[in-house]
Amino acid sequence: MTNRKLTSLFEITGSVSAMVYALLIASNTGNEVLGFSLLFVSAALFAAWAIIDKRWTFLLLQGFYMTSAVIGLVRWGDWG
Repeated sequence: MTNRKLTSLFEITGSVSAMVYALLIASNTGNEVLGFSLLFVSAALFAAWAIIDKRWTFLLLQGFYMTSAVIGLVRWGDWG
């Protein structure tokens, strides 16, 4: 698979995941764990895109989003 096809796949899948994340969190329906999981997946896909395209500032932003997702998962997850 070419880099262009990979980045397109990461872009589309990451964007859809981010949109679903935003809707789940905004809906306040108890789906926070799923929402933050989708945020993490979205950021990971965008991070892969950033690495392929050598967009280091964009990669840093995705690291921030991944950290936010982990905080959300810890905060909202039922781990005990």
